[in-house]
Amino acid sequence: MALSVRENFLRNAWLRGHEWIPANVVISGATWAQLREELEEVCLRHPVLFPGFKKGQIDFNSYTRTEEQKTTTDAWGVKWQSELDGLMGLVIDSPLADWNRFKTWRAPEPPGFTADDRSRLEEARRRGEVISYSTEHGFFLMRLYYVRGYESFMMDVAAGEPMLDKLIAVVADYWERAMKPYVEFGLDVLYAADDQGTQTASMLGPKYFRRWLMPTYQRLFLPVRKRGGHVYMHTDGYVMDIMEELIESGLSIVNPQDLVNGIDNLAKTVKGRVCIQGDVDRQSILPFGMPAEVRELIKEEVMKLGSPAGGLEFVAGIYPPTPAQNVEALCSALEEFRTYWVGRT
Repeated sequence: MALSVRENFLRNAWLRGHEWIPANVVISGATWAQLREELEEVCLRHPVLFPGFKKGQIDFNSYTRTEEQKTTTDAWGVKWQSELDGLMGLVIDSPLADWNRFKTWRAPEPPGFTADDRSRLEEARRRGEVISYSTEHGFFLMRLYYVRGYESFMMDVAAGEPMLDKLIAVVADYWERAMKPYVEFGLDVLYAADDQGTQTASMLGPKYFRRWLMPTYQRLFLPVRKRGGHVYMHTDGYVMDIMEELIESGLSIVNPQDLVNGIDNLAKTVKGRVCIQGDVDRQSILPFGMPAEVRELIKEEVMKLGSPAGGLEFVAGIYPPTPAQNVEALCSALEEFRTYWVGRT
């Protein structure tokens, strides 16, 4: 009997066998603006990866792909500048650049949990879907330096600034209140997103990670784990130097960038311990490689990181200037190797 999407996800994440390797191809608005109908045809050819996708469902014109600078201010008072529609911008003003502003600064109220939210989750459960809750991108570590400013935040960390503890308490309280009703409902997986690394090292080494980040991560993540759910965190950058801390924080699904962290490093350090959601390289091979190189990358990761027990997923973010033929090669490879380990020993 074939597994449902939820059953396959859970068995794979728990390393208890699977019927296919889960994969998610995430296309940025900027790429839709770039490739338009050409990309639409790719999606239509791969219904396994884009179930229910229909011609005409994407409004290409909603992504203008202009280089006109746009400024916005988010709910936390952070001012952003964007130069390309469909991509995140850059922080250009932080509300707590001066700690003296803390007395008058206020964090937003978390969104409430409505009867409609509960009905949506109950209906998803009846349909056998994965029950999940997702934070915004940059929910804790990144939110701290969005609000404070990156250089100021790093100086606070190094100096042991007491005000940083106060800011951490505010952000942690926000997310605990936002997550609580979903956790109590019974999540299959909590999706959190906090880029932790630079190109060559984590932003905070193990000592500082344990001091400033781990207590809040455990506060938010361990209640999910105690109820039998999974915790996933998106963590762009090099994170091998804090991998133990990430797992100890409560992660059961890690999301390392493949080539940045090294496929062999991941096989040696992480494989078989927790589930790996490989973040397919979008710095060189996807945007600039040949289609054959895209296929070989997916094959290598399946061979080295996969197993009959499962424990491997994929996510692939598509950003300009990735050509349509490389998206096609990616989708074909994900489909080709998705069942490679089924029935093997």
